Amino acid sequence: MKKLSICLLLIASVLSVAAQKDKEKKSKNEKKEARRERINTLIKQAEEGVLIYHRQSIFGAQARTNGYGGFYELGILKTNRKTNIYRLDITEIKNQKEEKLSGSGNNLFGNPFIFGKINNFYQATIGFGQQRILGQKGNKNGVAVSVIYTGGLALGLLKPYYIDVVDPGNDEMKTIKYSQQDSALFVGPTIIGGGGFGKGWNELKVKPGAFVKTALRFDYGRFNEVVSGLEVGISVDFYGSKIPIMIAQKEKNLFFQGYIALLFGRRK
Repeated sequence: MKKLSICLLLIASVLSVAAQKDKEKKSKNEKKEARRERINTLIKQAEEGVLIYHRQSIFGAQARTNGYGGFYELGILKTNRKTNIYRLDITEIKNQKEEKLSGSGNNLFGNPFIFGKINNFYQATIGFGQQRILGQKGNKNGVAVSVIYTGGLALGLLKPYYIDVVDPGNDEMKTIKYSQQDSALFVGPTIIGGGGFGKGWNELKVKPGAFVKTALRFDYGRFNEVVSGLEVGISVDFYGSKIPIMIAQKEKNLFFQGYIALLFGRRK
């Protein structure tokens, strides 16, 4: 009887181990099948032109109605149609009356300069927003259309604009920025040329502000892992104080501009 009990116990143990192994094998097969189905779904979506990714990194070069600039954007996918984006733009805002002139005077090799310009105005904007897909590509060769909206902080930087002039009082050349003392020389007939890009960086003035931006994005990249596209939008920047850029031009603290940007980047 004891031997029979031992045999039955051994048989039960073997059957239990076999059942456990069969269960584990079945679970592994189910996981493989589920993984295979997910891959097939992703391949099918890619063939149908659906944008698929976890995050995207985008760089852009933009031409604006009042300047130029570039940006970097990090996007994190939340749903198939919605992505949270974090964006840094670095731009220069110019006055529409700016006109670059050739250097003159006794120095035939004078740098070009902008007559009446008193400050360069650069800005960095840091914002958060979303990208919402309005229409998927339809196929690999199609175009996905999205709407972008962001808002956040703007940091303006005023850099004095320097020019080279000849002082008629002593016939000597000097490099000056706009001031009450040198205002006559700054707009006078003895300007030789621009003072150079390197002047004035140690005299930056910070102007805090805020911005909002919206745009349409057209993604025509053939492969999901590569970003290739075009962005067309508008933005509004507001600063707490007036921004002087040109002599005899109205100083503003509200800037409204349109822009077009060329995009390139990666998704994963």
